[in-house]
Amino acid sequence: MSALDRTGTAHQHPVVEDIAHDPVLVDSPRERHLTPVNLLLVICAVAIAAVGQVLLRHGMRVAKESTVSGGGSLAVHAATSPYVLGGLCVFAMSAVLWLAALSRVPLSIAYPFNALGYIGILTASAVVLHEPVSARTWIGSAFVVVGLVMVVTSANSH
Repeated sequence: MSALDRTGTAHQHPVVEDIAHDPVLVDSPRERHLTPVNLLLVICAVAIAAVGQVLLRHGMRVAKESTVSGGGSLAVHAATSPYVLGGLCVFAMSAVLWLAALSRVPLSIAYPFNALGYIGILTASAVVLHEPVSARTWIGSAFVVVGLVMVVTSANSH
């Protein structure tokens, strides 16, 4: 069954008006749940963003070392760093996936998955970048994961 908006246009899903009185389609029940495909899309977007962040951090570390040892501008070294450029490209790909995810999953369900990106970045910071990570940070991160589990399980129970 289709619903009509104030202009008489038919829509498959119910239509409500936003604060500017523009028609907004209400998500279908399927879009409110985290299907396996939607879950994969969200996780891929978050994971790829985390990889991009690690590349950016490594590239900026290399750019800073080049600036200190050889002089020049940090901005120029960063703008010509393959790690920074690669990180930006990877991050842009994650943004496209994130937009696709948001077209299918409500933000209130998708956004908490960024916590997984935080865990991935934290792990990569310690393992790949050899940055120090305190026990307190790991414990706090465990609480973040517990919060994510609570959000996901409550989202699928509605």
